[in-house]
Amino acid sequence: MSADEKGAGRVLAGRCHAESEAELEGFYGKDLPRLREGLEQLNDLAEGFACTEGNSDDLKPVMYYTSRIKSPESLVEKVRRKGGDGSSLTAAIDADVQDILGLRIICAFGDDVYAAVRWIESQPEVEVLRTKDYIKNPKPNGYRSYHMNVRFTSGAAAFLPSCEIQIRTVATDFWATLEHKMKYKKSVRNQALLTQELKRCADEIASVDLDMQTLRDAIRRA
Repeated sequence: MSADEKGAGRVLAGRCHAESEAELEGFYGKDLPRLREGLEQLNDLAEGFACTEGNSDDLKPVMYYTSRIKSPESLVEKVRRKGGDGSSLTAAIDADVQDILGLRIICAFGDDVYAAVRWIESQPEVEVLRTKDYIKNPKPNGYRSYHMNVRFTSGAAAFLPSCEIQIRTVATDFWATLEHKMKYKKSVRNQALLTQELKRCADEIASVDLDMQTLRDAIRRA
């Protein structure tokens, strides 16, 4: 991607979800700079797709994106779950942790989600290892998103086993963000009812997504 293209994409205000600088530096140490460089390469996928026309007419194909370096606590826990030993980036790589770096791309419409998937798949430095389409096949709780694990064959992130990418619409991102916060509340009464209502809201939001896509398609044909 050229410098001009990168500059055009930065108006999206991509945000890095990271722990405190002290915590990251204390855990990753000398490996932190190359993780940040790898994260920049991952961000470039969002920026690059944002510079395309996507499937939207008067809206950018990417509304915004977020990215993160996995928190030390979460990394150590995953290494142990995978049967690894140690608490370092090297231990995580040896244990084949797939999401040390993560990117979330938020699109306006469902069609743009799949356009982003196709664009990422077409990049010469990207090898797609696995995908999960939770839009066509939602999770039982109503969660909808498109997940990809990709490996960079060259560049700053090539030393990692893979990076995780999640792509979804702005409507489903709204639901997923609130659901994630609410389900970890320990003092919620009637958890079963809450789960049922969250699922109902997820289905209604998915229906609105389809309606908005239909309206946009009708406008394009007009």
